[in-house]
Amino acid sequence: MLASDVNVGEPADAENADDEVRFALTSEAGLNDGLAFPLVYAAIAVAVAGGTGWLGEWALVDVLYRVAAGLICGLLIGRLLGRLFFHSPAEVLRLAERRDGFVALAATLLAYGVTELVHGYGFIAVFVTACTIRRVEHGHGYNNVLHGFVEQLERLFTAWLLLLLGGFVATGGLAALTWRGAAVGLLLLLVIRPLAGWLSQVRGSASRKERLVISFFGIRGIGSLFYLAYALGEADFGVPPSELWAVTAFTVVVSVVLHGVTATPVMGRLDARRDAGVTAGPG
Repeated sequence: MLASDVNVGEPADAENADDEVRFALTSEAGLNDGLAFPLVYAAIAVAVAGGTGWLGEWALVDVLYRVAAGLICGLLIGRLLGRLFFHSPAEVLRLAERRDGFVALAATLLAYGVTELVHGYGFIAVFVTACTIRRVEHGHGYNNVLHGFVEQLERLFTAWLLLLLGGFVATGGLAALTWRGAAVGLLLLLVIRPLAGWLSQVRGSASRKERLVISFFGIRGIGSLFYLAYALGEADFGVPPSELWAVTAFTVVVSVVLHGVTATPVMGRLDARRDAGVTAGPG
């Protein structure tokens, strides 16, 4: 989940159509949930089995098959729904003419549910489904309706989750946090994430300043709460669960504050420099 200042605008938003920073961060946010799951399964396998005997099955099933299943299901469902929404011969199925944004939620649940039934990554399927529906009729106004509904729904759920997280912190959720745990959280936010983001863009077309912004800003990490809950239900990691929850909550809180406070001024300055032609070429 991204701060609105670093998120792309509506599908027909010409102002941000060529914005490398917003496009990169939004794409990362869309794919991150699904692509993080293989690492979660790897951690569970290490905790349960140890050694390296699990690597073969993990690579074939948890990485190759489940990622491929998510991509294929998302593509097929997206093309099917796109044709129904925009080109169905039956008027009752051409939902694009009704301008009903609630369809976005139904499409999300359909893509996720079908993909999970075949043991693929539902999060990847949802992202690919949305991209595919948009490509069917890229300039159609119904895309803006779906985008607006999903954006409002995302903000609602984000606010709800942050409220729960705040309650967790206020009632002593960080009591188990050690200096080592805090160091891990800060290392992830200030070193590992920026370094990985920078290296992944070495051959990219973004300018040096844009690469710096993309590397620094990232998702708030709210999905980590889901991953941790899932992993703790599958294995014992030899660390008190309260400590793991404290480290995760601390990292999310710091990310929300740090990225939330800096997003508006940094993106505003970058937009101003872009408008002035300063960042026209690669840095």
